[in-house]
Amino acid sequence: MDKYGLIGFPLGHSFSISYFNEKFANENINARYINFEIPSIDELPEVLARNPELRGLNVTIPYKEKVMEFLDYISPEARAIGAVNVISVEHKGTKTTLKGFNSDVIGFTRSIEPMLESCHKKALILGTGGASKAINYGLRSLGLETVFVSRYERPGTIQYDKITPDVVKEYNVIVNCTPCGMYPHTNECPNLPYDAMDEHNILYDLIYNPDETLFLEKGAARGATVKNGLEMLLLQAFASWEFWHGK
Repeated sequence: MDKYGLIGFPLGHSFSISYFNEKFANENINARYINFEIPSIDELPEVLARNPELRGLNVTIPYKEKVMEFLDYISPEARAIGAVNVISVEHKGTKTTLKGFNSDVIGFTRSIEPMLESCHKKALILGTGGASKAINYGLRSLGLETVFVSRYERPGTIQYDKITPDVVKEYNVIVNCTPCGMYPHTNECPNLPYDAMDEHNILYDLIYNPDETLFLEKGAARGATVKNGLEMLLLQAFASWEFWHGK
């Protein structure tokens, strides 16, 4: 039986394990998806040695960057982003080859592209963590100018208190890559001039629990087009399967 899995720490609730095991059951695929909660990325070789049936892995926090040193091949997108979240495991004789990809950028671009119109030329990316790098790569590949928003003074970023009504009119695509507003902190939202938003704004939140964060709710109340991260998650899962099977 083929195995697939997720490496990270801590894992807790995982979308991937339920999604893939349900897929395997529904499509009569003889495979199993397992969570590998490892306290150090240095335990990856042991996971591979103990599970010779492994064909693919997903990678989550905090190993998306650290895992790259273990890989034999890294896709150009993943290298440019600086993070890997999908690994295909290929066995040829006694040799195991690990290839790294990034499905965040695929899931996001396929999800947001149908929402974009000619007026959407500039975007604000809330947060500077690992996910924001993939979002930046995706938005730029779709032809948008981007600016990172941070709570702290950092090179190449704008701070929340500098975001005026004019900024949200010019940078009318806003993507939240922070955990602000995630359950159970559902009464929190990024500090933005929501009253200045209108039907020309797109608000996209990587969070999918709750379905509508306060960030999205406030934008929608002003006529903005809003979307949560669930579709991106599904599209990432599709992309993982394609990477594992060399499609």
